[in-house]
Amino acid sequence: MARSIETRLVELGETLPTPPTAIGFYVPVLRTGNLVVTSGQLPMIGKELPFKGKVGRDVTREDGAYAARLACLNALAQIKSCVGSLDEIRRVVRVEGFVQSADGFVDQPLVLNGASEFLVKLFGDAGRHTRFAVGVNELPMNACVELSLWVEV
Repeated sequence: MARSIETRLVELGETLPTPPTAIGFYVPVLRTGNLVVTSGQLPMIGKELPFKGKVGRDVTREDGAYAARLACLNALAQIKSCVGSLDEIRRVVRVEGFVQSADGFVDQPLVLNGASEFLVKLFGDAGRHTRFAVGVNELPMNACVELSLWVEV
């Protein structure tokens, strides 16, 4: 029998957080047919935002990648709250990522690799996905990263 995704999470040294509540007038996760999409997720730990500011100035690229992994965990928590179990995920379809970037910082793809590589470790080939990584001037709450996940269930 295949290991559950939550067992793999533990093997990777992670646990799912409580899904963060919306900070605006929107739903944090939505299912339509076999597609589940999250709203943008920040790298929150509980109610704290440990990585603030611009990557390449206030936050290192490596810390930005870790922040992307945290935001990805929050997105997975949202998906679990919607479908009941991460084992319902058949494939990760898309990661949409925004990196609050210092002037001249061009390593947004390397920052988002923190989430992308984690998803492949967690889901195997089903974790390979399409993606964009965009540098932006500002993000909500001064977060260094924000991302959204699209999955098929």
